[in-house]
This record gives sequence, C-alpha cells and structure tokens, in this order.
Amino acid sequence: MRRIAAALLVPVAACIALAACGSSSGSSANANVAVKVTGTFGKTAKVSIPTEKASSKLVISTPIKGTGAALASGDSPLADLTVYKWSGTKHTLLDTTFKTGPQIIPAQMGLPGLTTALKGARVGSRIVAVLPPKYGYGTAGNSQLQITGKDTMVWVIDLIQQFSPSQSASGTQVSTGGGKLPSVTAKSGQQPVVTVPKNSPPSNSKLSVTTLVKGSGPKLAKGDTVVAQYVGVDWRTGKVFSTSWPSSQNAAGQLLSYEVGGSQVIPGLSNAVAGVPVGSRVMVVVPPALGYGPAGGEASAGIDKNDSLVFVIDVIGYQPAVAS
Repeated sequence: MRRIAAALLVPVAACIALAACGSSSGSSANANVAVKVTGTFGKTAKVSIPTEKASSKLVISTPIKGTGAALASGDSPLADLTVYKWSGTKHTLLDTTFKTGPQIIPAQMGLPGLTTALKGARVGSRIVAVLPPKYGYGTAGNSQLQITGKDTMVWVIDLIQQFSPSQSASGTQVSTGGGKLPSVTAKSGQQPVVTVPKNSPPSNSKLSVTTLVKGSGPKLAKGDTVVAQYVGVDWRTGKVFSTSWPSSQNAAGQLLSYEVGGSQVIPGLSNAVAGVPVGSRVMVVVPPALGYGPAGGEASAGIDKNDSLVFVIDVIGYQPAVAS
C-alpha cells in the first residue's frame, strides 16, 4: 500500500487556463507569505499557517540552504516531505515522511508549483512551497485525496539525494542468471532484458534471489528506504508489465523508493532486498503467494492469480531507517 505522500506526487492534469483559477475571497495578499517553517534539516518541521484564507500567490522559500549539487533537469530527488491542505481559514496535515522514511519525487509530477520550487534547488536544502490551486491540482482538485479545486497546498521538502533516470547498478558483474531461471542481459544505464526459459517457474513458495551485479555499498536492513530501478516480467507471458526505466510510455521514467520489509510494495519485493549491498543488481523470482496471488491477480497488468513474477532490481541508493 502506498503512503499518502506517494499518492500526492502522482501526475495529474493541472489547471490549463491559469488565469481562470482565481483566489479565495477574503484572503490577505500576504497570507501565503506568512507561512513559516522552523526546525533542523532531516527532522520533523514545525509549520505555522495563518488562520485566514490563502491568497492566489505562489510563494517559495528556502529556510535552509543546502550546499550539495543543484538538482539537474530530469533527475528525481529523494526527499522528506510534510504536506498540508489549507482550506478556508483551517489547515490539515495530510502526511509527513519524517517518521516513516523519505520518498522519491518523480521528475515529472504534474504539479507546476513544485516543478518551479525544485528547479535548481541544492541537495541539503529545505524548500517550502505554498501552492494555490492553479499551481497544484487545478480547479479539478484531487478527489482521491479529498483536495478540492479551492484548496491551497503547503509543502515542506528536505532534499536528501538526487538520482538520474538512467542510473543503474554500479558493482561487479557476477552472473547473468540462466539455467532453469531467467537470463538477464543489460548495458550500463539501460533497462535489462529478461529472457524467461520454457520450463515452469520454481514450484515452492519461497523467493528466489540471484545476485547479478554485486555492489560495494552498505547492506540494506529492515526499515531502510531503498531507491531502485526495476523491470518486472510475468513468467507465464514473458512480457514486461512494469518498469521504472525511461520508456516510450514514460520518457522520464519513475524510480521506486520503499521501506525494506514494509508494506508499500508486494511482500516479494519488500523482503528480497534485505541484506543486499547498495550498487547491486538482483534477479528476484516472486511466487504468487508473495506477489499478487492473495489479491486474485492484477488484471490491469495482465497478471493472473497463479503467475510467478520476475523482477530485476538495481539498488542505486538508500537512506537508513528512521530512529524510533
């Protein structure tokens, strides 16, 4: 299950005619400027939002200025997020990742105000972005998140790391798979090609994890946030059903981040990378019981309830678990 923070970043159609998205009546021209954020980088931020209506002004500030590299066009940052909804004179916390682990922000997120806020920002910075509707979800809002076309959003973003859309495993090649398991070929910076053998997948209910490229970074532990490239193939059909790599459907790609041992992805993916060093590439064969089998399959991806899945995962980064 995805956290709300991930859902908040799903691309949506923004307001097309920006001039048509008016401000709330009774708002102060300086209301958005009055939003204040205090606290240290990497720790839960204290956010102060005025008890008045937001204005139509896009306000971006950098209360903490980082000294890391500037975000490059097309890159995706790993960031801690705190997000508020500002409705009328009241505000509501939608989500914060400071206690649950950071989140990858897609290079193309569909929120023009955030795109402006992050352009050229430096790693190590805390960015505060106050987004009126025309800079966020537009007049349509986002019904899934109970955001209306009149709600202003307040984002607090701590930029931890950045990753390029073609970043891949950086370790030493030790295997290409094969035999009774799929074989994998790949060029650096490109999506691996997975060839499924004609035999049936392993019949047991355990994961099969094969190291293809061995990294030299820290070993992932339960609770860490992993940043990964991946390609998923259905053993039965041999076809790719999902990928994070740039493709004809998504030129920018969309890196994956999730908690090791958590519930944000299927159990097979969540548990497969525990103990894997950063910089590695692993091939994971996920039996139905640890994939979509318990849910009856995933019809939108063409996955049946009895299908075994093959994932090739490049562990390109991580963030240690949040101390409890």
